[in-house]
Amino acid sequence: MSRTASSLRTSSARGVAQRVTDRPLALGAHLRDGGVDVAVVASHATAVDLCLLDEDPSAATGFAERRYALRRSRHGVWQGHVPGVGAGQRYGFRVHGRWDPRSGLRHNPAKLLLDPYARGVAGDFHLAPEVFGHAVDEDLAPVGGWQRNDLDSAGHVRHGVILDDVLPVPADSRPHVPWESTVIYEAHVRGLTRQLPGVPEHLRGTYAGLAHPTTIAHLRSLGVTAVELLPIHAMGDEPFLLERGLTNYWGYNTLGFLAPEPSYATRAAQEEGPAAVLDEVRGMVHLLHEAGIEVLLDVVYNHTCEGGDGGPTLSWRGLDNTEYYMHDGVRPAHMVDVTGTGNSLDFRRTRVVQLTLDSLRYWVKDIGVDGFRFDLATTLGRNGAEFTAHHPFFVALATDPVLSQVKLIAEPWDVGPGGWRTGEFPAPMADWNDRFRNAVRTFWLSDPATGVAGGTGEDLRELATRLAGSADLFARGTAPGGRGPLASINYVTAHDGFTLADLVTYNLKHNEANTEDNRDGSDDNRSWNHGVEGPVEPVGADDPRGGPGDAAIWAGQAPRAHERGGDILIGRRRSMRNVLGTLLLSAGTPMITAGDELGRSQFGNNNAYCQDNEISWVDWELRPWQEELLATTQHLLHLRREHPVLHPDVFANGHTADGDVIPDLSWYRQDAAEMDPGDWHNADIRVLQMLRSGWSVGDCDALLVLNGSLDEQAVTLPEGAGADYVLAWDSVWERPDDTAATAEALQPGARTTMEPLTLRLYLARR
Repeated sequence: MSRTASSLRTSSARGVAQRVTDRPLALGAHLRDGGVDVAVVASHATAVDLCLLDEDPSAATGFAERRYALRRSRHGVWQGHVPGVGAGQRYGFRVHGRWDPRSGLRHNPAKLLLDPYARGVAGDFHLAPEVFGHAVDEDLAPVGGWQRNDLDSAGHVRHGVILDDVLPVPADSRPHVPWESTVIYEAHVRGLTRQLPGVPEHLRGTYAGLAHPTTIAHLRSLGVTAVELLPIHAMGDEPFLLERGLTNYWGYNTLGFLAPEPSYATRAAQEEGPAAVLDEVRGMVHLLHEAGIEVLLDVVYNHTCEGGDGGPTLSWRGLDNTEYYMHDGVRPAHMVDVTGTGNSLDFRRTRVVQLTLDSLRYWVKDIGVDGFRFDLATTLGRNGAEFTAHHPFFVALATDPVLSQVKLIAEPWDVGPGGWRTGEFPAPMADWNDRFRNAVRTFWLSDPATGVAGGTGEDLRELATRLAGSADLFARGTAPGGRGPLASINYVTAHDGFTLADLVTYNLKHNEANTEDNRDGSDDNRSWNHGVEGPVEPVGADDPRGGPGDAAIWAGQAPRAHERGGDILIGRRRSMRNVLGTLLLSAGTPMITAGDELGRSQFGNNNAYCQDNEISWVDWELRPWQEELLATTQHLLHLRREHPVLHPDVFANGHTADGDVIPDLSWYRQDAAEMDPGDWHNADIRVLQMLRSGWSVGDCDALLVLNGSLDEQAVTLPEGAGADYVLAWDSVWERPDDTAATAEALQPGARTTMEPLTLRLYLARR
């Protein structure tokens, strides 16, 4: 049984918070002077109650409430001081005011609302009619007329928890890895260590597990410098997932922008409470810092977990719906959805920008993180329908003394009008470069697939532009050279889409486990299954390594026999190395998706956002080919780390520097003749040589040779600076350990033969 808001007001203890007249209070709940200072924005409310909750099994909601009326202050803030309140106290707000959904006003005191500034959360979300501010039917769909729903939600929602302040993390304790040395590793807290041997069972899939010595040893041996964690802000599952027995595994559905998600903490920390969860997060960051590894957070400030007009009322909707969310400005008022989630936070609003900046500073100063990747960042720069790179939010980031000193990365698109903005974000931000992803997949995978079918692929212009750092996107701007090549976050895979192994194993997505009849996920995968969709039969003694799609890996799935199984697996392995080598040897900042270095598969699922299981978790039981792929990744990252010519921080201009004898960047055909304008438009040319001078950085010259042809090709090495070329890596090599050390040097002008679909790196020391 649930009680109405009016009956709750008479049966709950209620007082008036003490007036604070000497100063405006910081938003949120902060322990001060033997009690708690509280401030919350609710600009259209007529009254706001602070609700302190204590567990009481005899109460209808499971909690007894002590209520304190806050006093209205300036600019829509309600605030007050309540004595005798300590750390660990659960709390929320009840907001009184007009219920007028046609005008966008959704005040309903029957709904217990989470403080947007809560630094800890407790309890669970239970999908039920009680969590909706409007009346719903048995299917939880809105009842016509949008009547107010007076069922109390306190027993069905997460609560804020008041915490002690923590000591800020000293700035000098951070690794401060420069951009030119940065290699990003995108990972999920749970998925990375859920099956990792060496991590104790009670730590697997947790913040503590991510910072365990076994995990750190892998990251360090790999050579990455930063882990970019999928969202760890407190989150809420979408009702449509809960109805299907699924959860939002990725976490792009934020409930609180300052509180860490407690379900990723160890069981012991969860039982101890939000303060222990916060300590575990801070401890994770500290241990990664001690290992020289930065921590970047994927943050979702573009929308919240409250969904569209028919979604639940958990926080912002009940506090100040029209202040936080973007609406269409007509009656009846409807939310504007440029994020594909049902709602969009409105960055024209001062309080939205303030909440975002306050949250970011908190995670940097008090938790110690080193930067952020902004999900659907175009939304953060919108003035309504229009995007502007000069949005006040971006100006604030660039000028803030704290935030301007950390790494800031944009996912440069959303689903609204004019949403694709790659290369248009201002300094000091970097952008995910989807055009790099598409160009590399096209050259190594979809073009060869087209060639096998008798067609012709694309020419080399797009690929060369991406290899050289994407100057067309990142050289623009007020400063000469724009943001530079390191502002391009180069990636070929991410959490969203096929894994590296699946790119070479599947032509089509296989998302049946998501229960959406395989309609979800992208159809633009630019992948190549090398002749057979999915697993192939084990190839036995002829090829003991196996490879992506080896049936022995796919427990419970029926393999498909094929007489060319061995050739297919060899081709799949080489294609993976081609893609990985291009990623790690191109100008820009590379990002690896966790598990790609091991050949992790998601069984063809390219949208595993709701799969908290073996589909998404990294499998650490490695077959020989996976160990070889790991060794290849380590070797490539070692080369990148040791040779600054492989990670330039300025764009090449094709000119010869003073004291040098060759241009900083040159392009050659397979016969060592320089590429001419017509060559760039000729789709039949499938061999490209890129020569970078290392003179200006005191390094070797680097020659990257790509054979994207389905045939063996004779290649003549260019004259260069006259130094011999030493083969540092060849994608033909299954494992680089011994072969690289015995590679022979070739003189300029020498001819060599490259196998089909191969990539080589030569280094020439003058």
